[in-house]
Amino acid sequence: MTNMIEVRDLRKVFPNGVKAVDGVTVSVSEGEIFGLLGPNGAGKSTTIGVLTTLLLPTGGTASVAGVDVVRRPNAARLAIGYVSQDLAVDDSLTGLENLRLQAGIYHLSPDETRQRIAEVLEMVELTDRARDLVDTYSGGMRKRLDIACGLIHRPRVLFLDEPTLGLDIQTRRQIWQYVNRLRSEINMTIFLTTHYMDEADALCDRIAIIDHGHIKAMDTPSALKETLGGASVEFEFSQGSTQDIAGAIAILRPRPFVREIHEMGEQRYRAVVTNGEAAVPSIFDALSDRPVKIGAVSFKQPSLDDVFLHYTGRELRETGGEDAMRSRIMMRRMRS
Repeated sequence: MTNMIEVRDLRKVFPNGVKAVDGVTVSVSEGEIFGLLGPNGAGKSTTIGVLTTLLLPTGGTASVAGVDVVRRPNAARLAIGYVSQDLAVDDSLTGLENLRLQAGIYHLSPDETRQRIAEVLEMVELTDRARDLVDTYSGGMRKRLDIACGLIHRPRVLFLDEPTLGLDIQTRRQIWQYVNRLRSEINMTIFLTTHYMDEADALCDRIAIIDHGHIKAMDTPSALKETLGGASVEFEFSQGSTQDIAGAIAILRPRPFVREIHEMGEQRYRAVVTNGEAAVPSIFDALSDRPVKIGAVSFKQPSLDDVFLHYTGRELRETGGEDAMRSRIMMRRMRS
């Protein structure tokens, strides 16, 4: 399978001495949807900046569609589309005029312009609103037009930098449908950043977690979740002496479905288990003849939030001061 993105030992040090990216190596296959997750300042934007020819790297190599982004930046730009987290469409123009402007940037002929505008408008379901001012569009419609602008020159690789930032869940799911359609219909390679874990889980074939300029983990969403050791069952004893509870835990530890048990507080424990929801009745069965009683129990499958917390030491939403500001700016621009 052809690799459409190749990054080898990528490094970027800014003049103030900050190492934004420090030895990143990533390969993305043709037709793959690849997600890059990380806190603010982790190196996501810098990596995309290099791949889209907006930044020069300090070291390493990067190519898109077989084109070195440093040696041949103009050729690389013809192979990529870029949709930033901030809307780039002009509110004072119609949707059609925005697309014509974008087509002109890529020097498309009049015939190519007409054909491709019709194609992208149909793909993002804006054909009937093409002659309306963008000022009258909803936030979701503007983002769809933004994506259409990034597709007008038929790029082989599309970069989406937090494409659904500030959108409601219904509109976000619509954008997900368009992204999947791009991959299924024209085998487009898509590289995206997002701070929505459900988005990464739903869209991405593989995910890389970046922090402090280093890739901390990279695999499929399911494989990354499996690295945490399985599902967990949290339970709290409502009856039993300290000695009785200690005895109950001693009975549970060697059970084949239990990987480990951690004390979470007074009479509260968390067991990492291998057989999912079946572990809950198994725990009750194992303790049925013991002088203890479990008063509360909960079951949890590992999530990408848990993976992110495991590899970075923080939840993604805790890193979002800058993201929140960007979201507020975008929401002001998006009239519902």
